[in-house]
Amino acid sequence: MENRASILLSGCQLSLRASLGATIAYALAKFFELPHPVYALVAAIVVTDLYPTETTNLGLQRLAATFIGAACGVLLWSAVEPREWVIGLGILIAMAICHVCNFSGGAKVAGFVSAVVLLSYGEHPWAHAGYRLSETILGIGVAWLISLVPRLIQLDKKPDKPPTT
Repeated sequence: MENRASILLSGCQLSLRASLGATIAYALAKFFELPHPVYALVAAIVVTDLYPTETTNLGLQRLAATFIGAACGVLLWSAVEPREWVIGLGILIAMAICHVCNFSGGAKVAGFVSAVVLLSYGEHPWAHAGYRLSETILGIGVAWLISLVPRLIQLDKKPDKPPTT
């Protein structure tokens, strides 16, 4: 029964951190008049973890993946007209670069960002890519700051390191 309570407490604390981070990131993105504040919100949720070291690692993976995806999308858009096959190629290249650069955890995000930049829907892709990076950096930054707040209830002896399996 103690293990179930521990899992419940962990889940509640993680949910609180993610929701607080997402709310703050979204509010800041709106305050700074970024065009798509939802990306800041998503970034904060995706990288939030109970362990600060894991939040840092997830944030670095997400940041690298966003940069790689944005760069692939912009470079492809600059070279050829975005068509269905070009979008697929952008996803392929962005994901492959992540795997080669040892950012496998962010490969899907890189593919997604590349596609979103290629489909920038009227915005110039450089601006669109810049906004994606700005919004993602904002969300990750908020998650990193929240990860510095001590947990409400300590569940193990090493609160700054995730359990090893």
